[in-house]
Amino acid sequence: MKKVLHCVLFLAAVFMMATTASAQEGSRAYIKRYINQWDECRNVCITKTGGDIALHGRNGYAYKNIPTALANKIQELHDDDEYIDDIQLTEDESWLILYGANDAVWHNIPSALERKIREYHNNGEIINTITFNDRGEWIIITDDRYAASSSSLIDWLSDGEDSHGELWTAQLTDDALIAVYDRGYKYRGNVPDDLRQKARTVSFDVYRLKMAGSSWFMADKQGHYAYNM
Repeated sequence: MKKVLHCVLFLAAVFMMATTASAQEGSRAYIKRYINQWDECRNVCITKTGGDIALHGRNGYAYKNIPTALANKIQELHDDDEYIDDIQLTEDESWLILYGANDAVWHNIPSALERKIREYHNNGEIINTITFNDRGEWIIITDDRYAASSSSLIDWLSDGEDSHGELWTAQLTDDALIAVYDRGYKYRGNVPDDLRQKARTVSFDVYRLKMAGSSWFMADKQGHYAYNM
């Protein structure tokens, strides 16, 4: 009887250790494990306090600790064989998925951004970036033009084109802004020094550049990547 009891207690302890280890593996560590297994990753969505997502191939993904509605939509798009281009998730759990050529689905984004997305979609324009934060700021970039929540943001992005060429993509967080151009980058706010350094020396043409706090990720369209997460 004692041997059976000891065995039960041992198995319970092992289960608790495994459960604790799984719980302790944060969403950042989880997506890193998948990125390393894939050996390619063309985009991520990372947050300071919420969940994280990694994308590879046409619509492959890994995520952890994200809103259920967002997870369900990612799975639905995957099952429908839709191309998942980009995903945004804020600290307050507003989110958006950019898929196909100019389709998007979202939750709790600024109404002015919603109107602009519908305008670009109805015009058949190819949308490359939709980014926003919890402060009400937003940017949307197509092949031919871009719009933003304020004239100061438009002026900031336009000044970058004078130095770095065509605007490709951007990311807004609550305390930073990164813009990727065809010949360089422009930054505002709390952007890590090692990100700036890596962006200058990386061997591929960066298209997506994401950050959250001190963590960052960059990749080209083919899935070559670099990160510090």
